[in-house]
Amino acid sequence: MGELSEQLRQFWQIFLEVWNTGVLGYSIGDAIVALLILLFFYATRGVFRRVVLGFVDRWASRTKNTIDGQISAALGGPLQLLFVALGVFFAFQYLGLRGEFDTLGDHIVRTLISVSIFWALYNSVQIFSRLLKRLEGILTHEMVVWLVTGIKWGVVFIGAATILQIWGIQIGPILAGLGLFGVAVALGAQDLFRNLIGGLCILIEKRFKVGDWILVDGVVEGTVEHIGFRSTKVRRFDLSPVFVPNQKLSDAAVTNFSNMTYRRIFWKIGLEYRATLEQIKTIREQIEQYIRTSDAFVQPPDASMFVRIDSFNTSSIDLMLYTFTKTTVWGQWLEHKEELAYRIKEIVEGAGSSFAFPSRSVYIEKNVEGSPEPFIPPN
Repeated sequence: MGELSEQLRQFWQIFLEVWNTGVLGYSIGDAIVALLILLFFYATRGVFRRVVLGFVDRWASRTKNTIDGQISAALGGPLQLLFVALGVFFAFQYLGLRGEFDTLGDHIVRTLISVSIFWALYNSVQIFSRLLKRLEGILTHEMVVWLVTGIKWGVVFIGAATILQIWGIQIGPILAGLGLFGVAVALGAQDLFRNLIGGLCILIEKRFKVGDWILVDGVVEGTVEHIGFRSTKVRRFDLSPVFVPNQKLSDAAVTNFSNMTYRRIFWKIGLEYRATLEQIKTIREQIEQYIRTSDAFVQPPDASMFVRIDSFNTSSIDLMLYTFTKTTVWGQWLEHKEELAYRIKEIVEGAGSSFAFPSRSVYIEKNVEGSPEPFIPPN
């Protein structure tokens, strides 16, 4: 009986040793309490999200200023992460970490706080971009987008450098190594930098913007959808996307149809040679009168307008029509051009004339009596 009690006593001592030093030399009870502290702050995070942030969201929805809701959305996640960092801090404090574990715990807490701060700054950049929109008249929308993207990458870089510094990793040697690596990359990625500079030139010169209809001879014609760091996405009229390197757009001649003040109609109308002088004059005068009295066309001196006999062609007398429509929208321009074509056909037919078409007259001359017959060599 005495031997059994001695064994139980030894087991109890082993149990106490495991209980007191079972988790990396720390008491299991303390570890459980520390875990409960962490869970408490995690639960508090949920309550904070539902109660405090929910109240802020409801309040922001009742205000006319949309920036309130954006601030709430930007800071909601980082603030919740701060509750987790606070829980980790108090849990480590309760455990009373020593030596290397104390340093490790300090690094973890500082890392969580840094992530919360730079996460909030990263989200706040989007709010800051609303203020930059006031500069779109100077910098254009695309340059503002590039600037916001650069600021976001800057926040990420500084945040990563801060966290590396917390863990004792010096950022200086890394930057030096990246500098040498960057030189090597730059030598092999010259096209990338040319395209980047080309994109900056496009934005600074305001050649075009997203939504513009452009034509680059021999390259692409379509609507600009995105101006990236390396290439520009242009959607052709058959809806297929084309990714054009910025350098090519920067060096080539680009026609921006979206910046047209008016849209031109330039026709050569061929009249038959058998049309009389009075018919030609009537046709020309009535076409000019129609253009001058129509609200669809721009009148001089705002834009040039000509309806004149231009040339005597091989099979027609050419009437030149040169005018501009007030609208630059393609569909409306086609409608005005169609109405003009209907009116011209009506005028020409009403004058008793008609349109010429390419033709060639062949004259066959018969042999005059007494003239020598043509010599046909024998086979």
